[in-house]
Amino acid sequence: MTNTEVHDADLNPVLEQATNEELEILVNILKAKLSETLSIENAYKRHYPDHRMYADLIAKELRDFGGNSIANVFRGEGPPYREIVCDVAKAIKAPFNRESDVERIEAAILATILSKAFEKMSEEERETLLQQVGRSNRSALAGGSAAAFLAIFNAGGFASYKLMLIVVNAVVKAAIGRGLPLVANTALARVMGIATVPVGWALTTLITLIQIAGPSYKVTIPGVAYVAMLRMVQATQDQFACMKCGASVAGNFRFCPECGQEIDTSS
Repeated sequence: MTNTEVHDADLNPVLEQATNEELEILVNILKAKLSETLSIENAYKRHYPDHRMYADLIAKELRDFGGNSIANVFRGEGPPYREIVCDVAKAIKAPFNRESDVERIEAAILATILSKAFEKMSEEERETLLQQVGRSNRSALAGGSAAAFLAIFNAGGFASYKLMLIVVNAVVKAAIGRGLPLVANTALARVMGIATVPVGWALTTLITLIQIAGPSYKVTIPGVAYVAMLRMVQATQDQFACMKCGASVAGNFRFCPECGQEIDTSS
């Protein structure tokens, strides 16, 4: 359904593929700001909580928050999503190239939040996080360096995926008071054991980042982090059954996270 002519190729397709449960989180992030206008839209009033009926308005609202209100009036819409992502990356001092794909810049933002959070974590919290991503060996901390976690994050694969969900879950919980919903996808549902990870470090990190960047980032920092997660989840939608243990495995994983069996994706 089309409720607005405002469309962004880097944002709208992601939200249009999301479920109502997934969109609910982003809606709550947007509504946490008193200046939000989504809830006064006719489509919102008519269809709430069927968020998929106005996913385009959710995208427009996020972009509006990313721009200056006066500039938005002259443009007729907020800045492109890419510009918002670059703005957030610059605000939190994430290393990025403006010419890179949006996905790469989003990943740099998540990695920077992780790195800054790591610095505030206790040794016990660091070990807990390592255990959650399946790296319980103390040597994996490489002397306590944040670079060790970043290496896991940047390496790709299941550990990186879990780490991304842990970071976004904590950021969302810091922003709206509750974390990510359990999802129907069984592989993701297993990952959602992340609820046991202490979130104090992420809360402190997010508040610090917002204070440094400015109050408008109360929406765009968690909003961009959450969209980055949705994009990654959607990229792993295709599922394959493990021939050894029968577990459902996301299509971008070469090995089963349950038993380690290599996955045959040819069928």
